Amino acid sequence: MKSMRRLPAAAVFLCALAACTLPRGAAMQSEILKNSEAEAPQFAHYAVDSKLLPAIQHWPASKAAVSRQWLSGGIGRTGQVLSAGDAVQIAVWENGENKLMTNAGSPTTQLQTTQISSAGAIFLPYAGPVKIAGLTPDEAREKIQTKVSELIPSAQVQLESTPGKSNAISLVGGVARPGNVPLTDRSLTVLNVLSEGGGVLPSIVNPQLRLLRGGKVYETSMQRVLDDPALDAGVRPGDKIVVEPDRRSFLALGAAGREQVVKFPQDHVSALEAVTLVGGIDGARANPKGVLVLREYPASAVHADGKGGPAQQRVVFSIDLTTTDGLFSAQNFEIQPSDLVLATESALVNVRTVLGLFNASLNTARTAQKVEAN
Repeated sequence: MKSMRRLPAAAVFLCALAACTLPRGAAMQSEILKNSEAEAPQFAHYAVDSKLLPAIQHWPASKAAVSRQWLSGGIGRTGQVLSAGDAVQIAVWENGENKLMTNAGSPTTQLQTTQISSAGAIFLPYAGPVKIAGLTPDEAREKIQTKVSELIPSAQVQLESTPGKSNAISLVGGVARPGNVPLTDRSLTVLNVLSEGGGVLPSIVNPQLRLLRGGKVYETSMQRVLDDPALDAGVRPGDKIVVEPDRRSFLALGAAGREQVVKFPQDHVSALEAVTLVGGIDGARANPKGVLVLREYPASAVHADGKGGPAQQRVVFSIDLTTTDGLFSAQNFEIQPSDLVLATESALVNVRTVLGLFNASLNTARTAQKVEAN
């Protein structure tokens, strides 16, 4: 009987103790936002709704976002253009008895294959150097034909060329067949060159294109180029193209389906898609009114009035997934690189846990009472 009289007091003590010390997997929304109303807040807080979305569209990018440039257009003329390092093979046809380059028993002579020099010229027997770099093979043949005709009026010239290493595009990686792609046609574009390399590897998630040209780096996503033909830029000799996975990511923590670093699977990821990518929020733990996105902006982005940018460098966006406006706004709120998406924990979790402990303590006490009675 004494143990039963002590039971209510012990249970109350256990509940009070549990409420203070129970471990939790995530913070509650009130804990994260408690400083936002202070006189000197450490961060700015904005509720994501239909009123906020038009304003933040004009805000600068987050601190982790990287500005990227890409080329457009710039397609060269159709056909090959000769360049220094290209191999050229010339055949000369002569008629008549007095022959200068061919033998008596043969109407043609095959001149030794030669490379176009760094000065853009080849050496032609009896005619000297002839500059042909920058010309198409047909234009070069006509120019050589003119030179030879000054010596042999009846001669005919045939020209074949093979692009050299300097007149090629380097596919560095991310395609089925990396290597050099000879620039046999100046109208080739980035997508043409990738096709020559066997296409982008299917294992690459949201492939990103990097084009290195003249000491500059140009970057964009493969999807942007596929969606907009104007971005399928023409290539130039010496270009290097790399295809790699999207390096951008965001961090998911708290009462979500999974806590992990999530790579961007596409160019744009909304807050609602971000929640889906981590398996949703835990129905038994999460507060659907308290999905938070923590983001840091550069100091240059801060605007005291909050119109042209956030009022603080550190910003917490809160999203309520229990309202229609909140759901639509979450679908249109874009996640940026290095954002922290936090699913806060419901206050009811502690209550349920304490009640569970209370019931467990009652069962333990009753078991002890039965043992004493026996």
